[in-house]
Amino acid sequence: MAMDPMFTNGIIAVKEKYFLRDKLSRMCEMGAEDAFRLLLESGFGAGAGADSYHEYEALLEADEKDIDKFIRDFAPSAADAEYLLAPRDFHNAKAIVKADVMEIPVDRMLAPDGNVPAEEIRKAYASEDMDELPEEMKKAFAEAKEYLADGNREGAEIGTIFDKALYRHLAAKCRRPAVLKKFVAEKADMQNILTCMRSSSMDFAKKYLLDGGKLTERKLAKLFESEDEGMKAMSGTGLESFARMCYDDKSEKRPLSDAEKVLESYEIDAMAKNRFDLKASEPFLYYIFRRRAENENVRIVMASLIAGMPERNIKDRLRGVQT
Repeated sequence: MAMDPMFTNGIIAVKEKYFLRDKLSRMCEMGAEDAFRLLLESGFGAGAGADSYHEYEALLEADEKDIDKFIRDFAPSAADAEYLLAPRDFHNAKAIVKADVMEIPVDRMLAPDGNVPAEEIRKAYASEDMDELPEEMKKAFAEAKEYLADGNREGAEIGTIFDKALYRHLAAKCRRPAVLKKFVAEKADMQNILTCMRSSSMDFAKKYLLDGGKLTERKLAKLFESEDEGMKAMSGTGLESFARMCYDDKSEKRPLSDAEKVLESYEIDAMAKNRFDLKASEPFLYYIFRRRAENENVRIVMASLIAGMPERNIKDRLRGVQT
């Protein structure tokens, strides 16, 4: 499956010309109809057949499919494809269990296919023949079944089972290249900090902590002792500013939305800082993160314009770099 990075980087250099870049900012200043027309003129979501700004999701779906095809065709390694697509698999597995519990159709809850077609996951779950599924997904299904057997039905608990399984899967499959190992560990640590900041005690937080991070439970427990002790525990981890942001929001009784935004754009922001020194598979990853961020920003802009949101508020909601 591995592709020659130099060949792939040449293709990326051509495709980068089609980024919206400053057009996103201009869209925030337009009405929904004009912004939609600008998307069409830029070739965004080409071939989607959308005729009205109310159908902007069709453009996004077409663009997402194009990104997925590029990943499958040009991923430099299996680990890169796992990092980018496995979250879809575990989301879909979680959705299938939740839909079964709630006795509702699953179709609208599913994400686009990842490495394993959603239909294959659904059939494996229904037949309990899971030999072809990733190991951690099989374990998650078994754990969910055990949880449900006790009469439990909490969707959040089911979600936690699959979220933890995903990070175990990524930690095992994405040890190389080093950048992926770093991303898995730091995202797990950031999520665990958020979990602790939202929990009343370490005993409560423990069952929601993700594997794959570098922060030990002992360090995370310090977050509950005091702000000073928590910040001391974060010293030297590279997560000091993230923890500080969480403490500041918590002390002001604000939601931790700023920290969540940092987590959501973590990879693209980390790579943007060193964008002129990227090597091996890193240009490929950076390109995909930028495409996905642009896609999400288009969704934010169009939905906000249709809702009549002011320009400044729309620009404040944009994620990742737009350069």
